Amino acid sequence: MFTCRGEIRRASLLETSNGGAQHAIPFFRRVSSFLWTSCSMFPRRHLKLLLIGNAGVGKSALMNQYVNSRFSNHYRATIGADFFTKEVRVDEKLVTVQIWDTAGTERFQSLGAALYRGTACCLLVFDVTSPNSFQSLETWHKEFLVQAEPADPDTFPFVVIANKTDLDERQVSPRHAQEWCSVYRAEYFEASAKEAFNVDEAFLCAIRLGLKNHQEPDNAQNSLTLSPQVEVKQKGKCEC
Repeated sequence: MFTCRGEIRRASLLETSNGGAQHAIPFFRRVSSFLWTSCSMFPRRHLKLLLIGNAGVGKSALMNQYVNSRFSNHYRATIGADFFTKEVRVDEKLVTVQIWDTAGTERFQSLGAALYRGTACCLLVFDVTSPNSFQSLETWHKEFLVQAEPADPDTFPFVVIANKTDLDERQVSPRHAQEWCSVYRAEYFEASAKEAFNVDEAFLCAIRLGLKNHQEPDNAQNSLTLSPQVEVKQKGKCEC
């Protein structure tokens, strides 16, 4: 079996001012590296996921927990946008997943169209201790459909993550959140980035829904296909 060394890569988009104009500037840094092994018997796909929601709901924490199995109590606001790329194996497919985390503030909404387009599945995140973050889901849902312009807005897949369920100060009930998801036809997960509860399951559901939505030919990639040595858990609650 051929073995090569690969990397999880992280990139960020920062808005800077140049004569009053705002620009998105990409930069890359190595986050970690690990061994990947070739599994040419599996088709390889590329997929883009997007996390949106109010600032402070834990989007970055969820992404970091899923990609790196790490959590930090130190809050650092995302500036512009940030993403990780991760290789996973799902349903006999090798999937290169690009996960974008966006700033939940109006200041950076000018990046919306460029960031949202090409997304295969959108993850809407709210904080169960913040009713305002839950009420904002409708705004984020609408903005995504306007900015991303999916081919069929009525069937585009959404996954809602109710984050911070480890906290005692809960103010948004599961029933209320599930009713909202029923109206908007979104999958629903109660999760905790801190305790790694339901994080893998939520992302796996989003990947599966994205694969159904994103019709990329399996044979469009190079013959050499790479996958992580550790397989993502095949466990989830969504209808996918």
